[in-house]
Amino acid sequence: MARETGPKCRMCRRAGERLFLRGARCHGPNCAVARRSGPPGPQRFKRRRRPTEYGVRLREKQKVKQHYGVLERQFRLYFEEADRLPGNTGENLLVLLERRLDNVVARAGFAFGIGHARQLVTHGHITVNGKKVDIPSYLVRPGEVVGVKNRDKSRKLVKDCLSGAIGSPPSWLAVDGEALTARMANIPARDEIPIEVNEQLIVEFCSR
Repeated sequence: MARETGPKCRMCRRAGERLFLRGARCHGPNCAVARRSGPPGPQRFKRRRRPTEYGVRLREKQKVKQHYGVLERQFRLYFEEADRLPGNTGENLLVLLERRLDNVVARAGFAFGIGHARQLVTHGHITVNGKKVDIPSYLVRPGEVVGVKNRDKSRKLVKDCLSGAIGSPPSWLAVDGEALTARMANIPARDEIPIEVNEQLIVEFCSR
């Protein structure tokens, strides 16, 4: 399965903001964005040219791709699906990405970050409505319950993550910390999606 394997902190520094790719570490003082200013690379090349309109749109698209851990071909498929749905294409795109199973696992606090959540899913630790699902791109629907496989190893992994979780789950997820379940109460709205991005610029980039 293809995935991004490069340094996560370089992605955040390139974006100029925290993309929260490494879980709790991104909230602390050891975050690369907090410790260093400017993009990665030798500091003697710190002076950069003014970004073009194409460059600004590209950076917005890259931020979303890296935040959710999807590659270019998969991102394009999500955009095509979002364009077919009624309503705002940019918001539809973010909602589709937010409904991915690996993202729901991370938002529920069952993993340290989206990358860790993807690993939990592919290793068979996560269930949907009581059945094992090992596909990170599975789109969770309202009313479905994401849970943890009923075995000691799986439950211990998730409990360790919940004990170190920072913040609370989003309002569209009803999380039960004792039963280790998270039910999607409704489709997330745009203001419930925490990523700070201008989705209209992404639509302009992908529509060209």
